[in-house]
Amino acid sequence: MSETKKIVIVGGGITGLSAAFYLQKEIKEKQLDYEVKLVEAGDRLGGKIQTKRKDGFTIEQGPDSFLARKKPAVKLIEELGMSDQLVRNGTGQSYILVDNKLHKMPSGAFMGIPTRVRPFLFSGIFSPKGKLRAGFDFILPKGKEVSDQSLGVFFRHRFGNELVENLIEPLLSGIYAGDIDDMSLMATFPNFYHVEQEHRSLIKGLQKTMPKPKKSTGKKPGMFYSLTNGLESIVEQIENQLDEGIVSLNTAVDHIEKKEHGYHLLLSNGEAYKADAVIMATPHYTLSKMFSQYDFFDTFKDVPATSVANVAMAFDKSAITKDIDGTGFVVSRNSDFRITACTWTHKKWPASTPNGKALLRCYIGRPSDQSVVDLSDEEIKEIVLTDLNKTMNITQAPEFSVITRWKNAMPQYTVGHKERIKKVRNEANKQIPGVFLTGSSYEGIGVPDCIDQGEKAVLDVLEFLEA
Repeated sequence: MSETKKIVIVGGGITGLSAAFYLQKEIKEKQLDYEVKLVEAGDRLGGKIQTKRKDGFTIEQGPDSFLARKKPAVKLIEELGMSDQLVRNGTGQSYILVDNKLHKMPSGAFMGIPTRVRPFLFSGIFSPKGKLRAGFDFILPKGKEVSDQSLGVFFRHRFGNELVENLIEPLLSGIYAGDIDDMSLMATFPNFYHVEQEHRSLIKGLQKTMPKPKKSTGKKPGMFYSLTNGLESIVEQIENQLDEGIVSLNTAVDHIEKKEHGYHLLLSNGEAYKADAVIMATPHYTLSKMFSQYDFFDTFKDVPATSVANVAMAFDKSAITKDIDGTGFVVSRNSDFRITACTWTHKKWPASTPNGKALLRCYIGRPSDQSVVDLSDEEIKEIVLTDLNKTMNITQAPEFSVITRWKNAMPQYTVGHKERIKKVRNEANKQIPGVFLTGSSYEGIGVPDCIDQGEKAVLDVLEFLEA
């Protein structure tokens, strides 16, 4: 009789959990003689997905939603039997803060890039000179073919500094908590490069390639999904559906050794696991310690990860005397604000907040202001309230605040990212076959991207073990 093959998943964030769920599904459906184990160093599962439920409020301490058009998350939710819990965001006007003033986000913007000219010409975000420079996109030749470049270099060439710093940068950098002048175009938004190469003008190319909006007399549905009880309910449901004994919490991996057949994982509790295949769903900077005998992981020591914090504040609605009709705003890098964005959660996700209450969620920790994340709760609250009161009149202290710090949580896809990842994975395939790297450090940081990577890692493991 053949011996049961063992698969160990290291890391219990949404990537590792998705891998565990899909592995268990494949094993049961195909009646494979495989055993799965997931080890997580912390005392909870879910990684950056964390929901706090307090006094009738549903507060997301990490991501608050995912794009509805990205299918891996919707697919997983359907397979978990949770489709009836999906909710779309409430829609409304969004703003950008430039020169200490809130401006309406120009309609027809795709990730800050104009697809309709008229709204941009009449926007107060840009000076006449800035609008003229942005129009150069219509006449400039396409850029030279390159393997990679920064988002800043690419967009500044096409539109000039003003449009980039007042609109594109706050939107794109907010997603990755990074510096647009360091971020890799090909690892984050390669579609923009391909549109320019094919159509020359980025504006004209987007006009030709973007799907035309459907004519509708009703209210436009939101672009984002969440769940009625918060995103952590996905984590809780996966945990409920995994067989008993699969998950081990408070179990760190100290070292991984390659043996003649498979691997030995030496754990913080003194135990050792044997594995025929290993899915590494931990941040990139943890690998050189666990695989200390392999110097090719040293490449990751130079890959930065930024820290961020989000600050949720609950108020009685009467506390906000200057109520703004919208769902939130992002902040231009040319502002003296220390918050980078604010979501009026009670408007974006009405079910998250009891009637008569307001919930604001702000973000701090831009790449040039990392020290703010280490300040005390009281100092952070004071910074956030000071900034908010520059645009809103808040007359009462918050009923409560929830401050969540994410240290080194945002991997930076800097220029050359895809080539670096490819090189490390090629070396891993040669020197430690059967070890698979997956998660937010590699091919996307959003919830659907991580779920997709977890499912792909399952296919890689099954192919490896079957071979």
